[in-house]
Amino acid sequence: MRENEIITHIKNLVDEEQRLYGKGDLSDTERNELDSIQIQLDQYWDLLRQRRARKEFGDNPDKAKLRGGDTVENYEQ
Repeated sequence: MRENEIITHIKNLVDEEQRLYGKGDLSDTERNELDSIQIQLDQYWDLLRQRRARKEFGDNPDKAKLRGGDTVENYEQ
């Protein structure tokens, strides 16, 4: 996945996240969908950071891999 594709995917996820937040009270299904979107956002932001770091240090950005939700959700801030 190229950087512009990742950015477009992130934008689409953010749009969907905002749509759900805008609804107010969410059903259990919508709450689960929102949780999934938030994990995907973390994954794709991580992928974008990986690609940019690899490029900055002269490595091939295409070697960056989408990490699992468990991995990105357990990063320390």
